[in-house]
Amino acid sequence: MDSIKFSVIGFGRIGKRHAKIIQEYEYSSLISVTDTDASQFEGAETLDIEAVQYNSIEEFLEKDQGESDVVNICTPNGFHTEYAVRLLNAGYHVVIEKPMGLTKDECLEVIGAQEASGKRVFVVKQNRYSPPSVWMKSVVDEGRIGEVLMVQVNCYWNRDDRYYGNTTWRGTKDLDGGALFTQFSHFVDLMYWVFGDVKDPKSVVKNFTHPKLKDFDDSGFAQFEFVEGGIGSINYSTSCWDKNMESSITVIGSKGSFKVGGQYMNEVEYCHIKDYEMPELAKTNPPNDYGPFKGSAANHHYVIENVVETLNGQSEATANAFEGMKVVSIIERIYRASKG
Repeated sequence: MDSIKFSVIGFGRIGKRHAKIIQEYEYSSLISVTDTDASQFEGAETLDIEAVQYNSIEEFLEKDQGESDVVNICTPNGFHTEYAVRLLNAGYHVVIEKPMGLTKDECLEVIGAQEASGKRVFVVKQNRYSPPSVWMKSVVDEGRIGEVLMVQVNCYWNRDDRYYGNTTWRGTKDLDGGALFTQFSHFVDLMYWVFGDVKDPKSVVKNFTHPKLKDFDDSGFAQFEFVEGGIGSINYSTSCWDKNMESSITVIGSKGSFKVGGQYMNEVEYCHIKDYEMPELAKTNPPNDYGPFKGSAANHHYVIENVVETLNGQSEATANAFEGMKVVSIIERIYRASKG
């Protein structure tokens, strides 16, 4: 298998994680890292990351000259689509951290650039690799629970001043977008991946405990129907005191029910399905640990492996640009519905 050359734009916590995995994987190499904040490069030394350092996407485009095959976009959310279009047009494949963008229209621009350039777009949806997620999709796709009647997604996390106090972009409408984009898009993605698109959402969105964040949400719920049948809901909050509480999905079908729960949808808490015996699943990877707060499962190495295998003709993208756009569209419609 041919080795693939990567560069990373955005060298914060998640960018450093991408860079380290790329550098350590035997079939990938790290060419450069880019960040507009030079202080971020101090973290490269502690992680033993060796790569050329650039201070802007303009400098990268000027000096890389196509040496890299793939660019991983790990910037604040509001730059994801703009940078993706520029990089695709310059002849690079791109890996876009979640969310793919903040509006459906922005995502469609990326899809247009992908089609025009002939390059590939990979959207980071690492929770699809978790064993409970793979199991959930298989039992639904195989029809084991019969007709899907009801799906409930609950996401209750903590994001307080330890998270929002040390940044200029988190909690802003134009660069962050909202809790559904930054904290919970992975779980909206799992819902979409397994049960498909939604229609006619009705929602209520509030900011209960983050008064410093203007025009921004920390809690809400939405109800909707699935295009393919059944009803669903999402209930979410980042107002849990001190630590994350739960990320779960409960499914009621005509031939059985199950609940995938835990803090990060990392375990099957309940399974009762007609003529079905629950198999023993592989252990889920632990969550990404960011010190005072934690994120979703640490599955980014699967993302890099998938990119390399796909570009070598041995696989297909686990999450493509169309799917990334659909998740953004669902979130956008939920927020729009909350405004009447």
